[in-house]
Amino acid sequence: MSVAEDQGTVHRVHGMGLVMEAPTWPAITDDEAAGVLARFPLAAPIERLRWHSPRPFSAATLVDTTAGALLLKRHDRRVRSVAGLAEEHGFITHLAQAGLPVPDVLRTADGAGAVAIGEWTYELHRRGAGDDAYRDQPSWTPFRSPAHAHEAGVALARLHQASHGFDAPARVAQPLVASVSILSAKAPLARATAYIAARPALAAFLEGRPWRRQLSSLFAASGDELAQRMADQAPLWTHNDWHPSNLLWSADGKVETVFDFGLADRTCAAHDLAIAIERTAFAWLELGERRDDSIADPVAARSLLAGYSTIRPLDRDAIDTIVRLLPLVHIEFALSEVAYFAGVVEDRDAALLAWERYLLGHADWFRSAAGQAFLTRLRGERSI
Repeated sequence: MSVAEDQGTVHRVHGMGLVMEAPTWPAITDDEAAGVLARFPLAAPIERLRWHSPRPFSAATLVDTTAGALLLKRHDRRVRSVAGLAEEHGFITHLAQAGLPVPDVLRTADGAGAVAIGEWTYELHRRGAGDDAYRDQPSWTPFRSPAHAHEAGVALARLHQASHGFDAPARVAQPLVASVSILSAKAPLARATAYIAARPALAAFLEGRPWRRQLSSLFAASGDELAQRMADQAPLWTHNDWHPSNLLWSADGKVETVFDFGLADRTCAAHDLAIAIERTAFAWLELGERRDDSIADPVAARSLLAGYSTIRPLDRDAIDTIVRLLPLVHIEFALSEVAYFAGVVEDRDAALLAWERYLLGHADWFRSAAGQAFLTRLRGERSI
C-alpha cells in the first residue's frame, strides 16, 4: 500500500520527542494523489508513491512519475489556504529568478500554485537536485559535520542575497509561521499579550498559567537594547526554518537545493541566522534526557557563521545582535505551535510540551551556566 514506508512498515511521523508516533494527518493515498495531479497540466502520469514524509504538521509524499519525481504536500485548510501558500510561492519564484536553486512550483491551468479540495489544500513541486541526506531525521537534528554547517551557512547567505528586491509585505497571520513581531517591539510583553489574545485557543490554553510572569522574566533577561537592534535591521524575506533536512546535498557536501518555505516571512538576516543556529547547533530533543550541559555544539554554530561570512561578512555588531536574539528567537514560533496543538489538532499534551519544554525550556537553558558559556563562545572573535 502507498501509505507504507519504503521498507513496508506502517507510516509513522516525528513526535515532540525522540519516539516516532502515529500521524495526525493521514498519509496521502494513490487515488488521492492521482486526483490532485490531474489538476496540474505539467504533472506526468504517476508510477508510484515512493516515500511518505515523517514530518508531523502536514502530509507529503514523493511521487514518481513518467517524467521525474514530484513532491505532493497536503495541508489542513486551517493551517494553509491557497492564499497563504501563494505568499510563500511568490518568494520561491523570486529566489528562482535570482538564481537560487529551489524546487519548481507546479501550477494549475489557471496559474494557481495550490488547490483546495474539501478540507485540504495541496501544493506540488518538482523534486530538486541533490541527496535528501537528513530526510528521516527530526527537524532538530544537528549537522553531521562542521563542513555541512559551513556549507549551510554559505547557502543561507546566498539565499539572503537572492532575497533582496522581494518587497512583499509580511504574511497574513496564520498558524506555524516564524514572524518577528514580538522581539522587535519596545514592549515585548504587551505585544505577546496581543498575539495571544488574537488566538483564542492559545489564550484558553494559557488561562490560569503564570505566562505573563514567565514571559516577562525571559524578556527582561534580553535587556532593553534588543528592540533597538531589531529596529536597525534591514527588513528581508527569510527562510525561518533553516535546518539540514530542508536542504538537498551533493556528494561532496555542498548544498544543491533549498526547500520547504512554509515558515518564510518578512523578518531580517540576523533573525534568520539566529533561527538557523537554534535549529542546528543543539540536540534539543535530548534536553532533560542526559547532561544538559552537553547538548550544544558551538563548533557547528561558528562553522555556520563562518560559511555565511564568506558571502556576507559579519562584523562584531552583527554577531552581537545574533547572540542577543538567540535565547528568545524561538518564542514566536513556539507560541504559534502551542496555538496549533491547542486549537487545530486539540492535543493539550502536545501543547503543554511545546509550552514547557520548547518555549520555556529552550530559553531557560540559555540562562544556565552551559547556555551562557555557549553564548560567550559564539561571540568569539571581533568579526567572522
